Amino acid sequence: AAVSACEKGGQWDQAVMFLVEMASAAVELDSITYNAAVSACEKGGRWDQALWLLVAMASAHVELDTITYNAAVSACEKG
Repeated sequence: AAVSACEKGGQWDQAVMFLVEMASAAVELDSITYNAAVSACEKGGRWDQALWLLVAMASAHVELDTITYNAAVSACEKG
């Protein structure tokens, strides 16, 4: 919920920070949480962070879906 709120508020840095803190606390992250963070990066024009999150998702064995790829491509277009 916190990551989604950051996405809606356009605060990509806070979204990524929450995601990293959750992972550090051994919270199991799912594609919905990652997608919200990727979308926040897309809205903030941070293509580099969006792509970093794709790598993090793959490393965590979280399924990348159409929403993930669309947000990442859009971030690259804006960056």
